[in-house]
Amino acid sequence: MTDSVRRYTGERTRQRDEDESEEEADETLRCPECGGQLASDTEHGETVCADCGLVVSEDGIDRGPEWRAFNSTEKDQKSRVGAPTTNMMHDKGLSTNIGWQNKDAYGNSLSSRQREKMQRLRTWNERFRTRDSKERNLKQALGEIDRMASALGLPENVRETASVIYRRALGEDLLPGRSIEGVSTASLYAAARQAGTPRSLDEITSVSRVEKDEIARTYRYVVRELKLEIQPADPESYVPRFASDLDLSDEAERRARRLLKNAKEQGVHSGKSPVGLAAAAVYAASLLTNEKVTQSEVSDVANISEVTIRNRYHELLEAEEQVHLP
Repeated sequence: MTDSVRRYTGERTRQRDEDESEEEADETLRCPECGGQLASDTEHGETVCADCGLVVSEDGIDRGPEWRAFNSTEKDQKSRVGAPTTNMMHDKGLSTNIGWQNKDAYGNSLSSRQREKMQRLRTWNERFRTRDSKERNLKQALGEIDRMASALGLPENVRETASVIYRRALGEDLLPGRSIEGVSTASLYAAARQAGTPRSLDEITSVSRVEKDEIARTYRYVVRELKLEIQPADPESYVPRFASDLDLSDEAERRARRLLKNAKEQGVHSGKSPVGLAAAAVYAASLLTNEKVTQSEVSDVANISEVTIRNRYHELLEAEEQVHLP
């Protein structure tokens, strides 16, 4: 028998086996009585025919939990699974932690000898969690990101994004010649802008351990090398935070947004700092709604000079007048 004949015979055999397996799978999904579609009834553990109602199989295995919960609190208390993996920890939360409480499983205090033993185990466990320099670097950087995000009141999704950006920078060897604090600060700044909850460079600098110029330089480098798509900051994204810090009403916040929209239509926002525009809009809106707020108070909240607020304030009012002109 030639090679071509053997190859042809093998292909025909394989095709026949595949057709038979498909027919068997199709038969298992259809009712043996009427050929209708089968449906799984998870509540009763049965497989029934949707057309004639025949119970094809019963006493199915329930692969869900054996407990029941009627609210989210009960679900959290009864669940026995671990926390989900997260990029905010250098080991993604998969390693084991030894608790600091010197008590056994029954709540009894450990003896002095056992306490010494547990302390040694904690020390070695911590050493094994950060075996090489890369993991130590990551642990320090992620701790720095978490500290700064907490100080700035940034949500968890921003911290997660910043951790992913830093991991990418570390994986692509962007750190040589740059400080861990600088790259971690730049990652957080980029993540906040990506998530639509931006913080100004001055605010980021106030909680960072590096200078403003280094943060800006590292941020541009990281964005360029990682090809991050970050849109220019929208002044309107700063308004809710400023209005909340100044205890302004919803009406004042809406008025500030309208001022910024009119400014965009007139092209006033081009080349201007979005933080300065947002601060001026909030100040102008507070005056227009008879909610007295001083320029000094707005300056403290936005971390912008009063001179900038005054200049942008006049520009916003002029743009408002241009929009309403016939």
